[in-house]
Amino acid sequence: MTRGNRKESTDHEPGPRRRSTRQPAHRAGGHRQHRPGRAARRLLGSGRRRQGPGHHDDRSDCHGLAPGHHPPQDVAKLFEGASTCTLTPQTTQGPYYFDADKIRSDIREEREGVRLRLAVRVQDSETCRAIPNAVVEIWHCDAAGLYSGAETLSGGGARSGGGGGPGGGTPPSGAGVPPSRAPGGAPPSGAPGAGAGGGQGDLTPQDDNRYLRGAQVTDNQGIVQFTTIRPGWYRGRTVHIHAMVHVDNQRTLTTQMMMDEALDTAVFARQPYAGHTGRDTFNDGDGIYRPTMLLKVVRDDDGYLGVITLAADPDQDGK
Repeated sequence: MTRGNRKESTDHEPGPRRRSTRQPAHRAGGHRQHRPGRAARRLLGSGRRRQGPGHHDDRSDCHGLAPGHHPPQDVAKLFEGASTCTLTPQTTQGPYYFDADKIRSDIREEREGVRLRLAVRVQDSETCRAIPNAVVEIWHCDAAGLYSGAETLSGGGARSGGGGGPGGGTPPSGAGVPPSRAPGGAPPSGAPGAGAGGGQGDLTPQDDNRYLRGAQVTDNQGIVQFTTIRPGWYRGRTVHIHAMVHVDNQRTLTTQMMMDEALDTAVFARQPYAGHTGRDTFNDGDGIYRPTMLLKVVRDDDGYLGVITLAADPDQDGK
């Protein structure tokens, strides 16, 4: 496909992305669009980059990891082996997404767990070029399987006691069910609650907590970085991190990122994860998991570094 409506650049310097003159497939029939949340609108409207890949406000404590440090890893080198021009699978956004309005790179909020530095690169799935000034939101559960803003729902009635207590109750219906179209296809169209969210609407927050949720804007290489913890698990799903990409004021991609099972086993043998037992779903038994969703993970200082390339489709033509 020739993109005459998009400014081409060899140095990928940031600048405003022009909208396609073609009517996107997900507008067919006059369905209302998902609009980005407050944090995404502020980032897209400001034109500023906040806490890009050169800035990660990691704290010095190891959040439960046994002593033993490894040299910090070079993100750029790791991305050399994580390139893709294949459209990233769209997935359900799950039952626990809402606009947290948190523009930040360190999303831990004192949640206990093994530190994870997460680097996400956003590319155009057709041109393979980096997409600057895209907003990337992530959210995931804590070591006990609880989601902020939904502790009662995600814990089966249990309240959090600092991230290490029992939790991970059965999620609401649909939490582990893929969207009506298989991952990799165009997102289903429809009224609010469909589109890039994969058929589920946004949650009305049930509590005031906002840990393990945040948004950042991509730099001129299409990269954002977050500091978080390795997620725990809850029944019916493998270990995962949710991600949503906003381009030109639209929810362009909703997907999930997965972990290597061998590393999960090692991490879950430590506290605070070890107190949460009975895990029932692994990558090979998860209805959403795809190998392309796996993070490339290496040891990094006192924790881990995970990198992944997300190939988005700003024109929403399924390519």
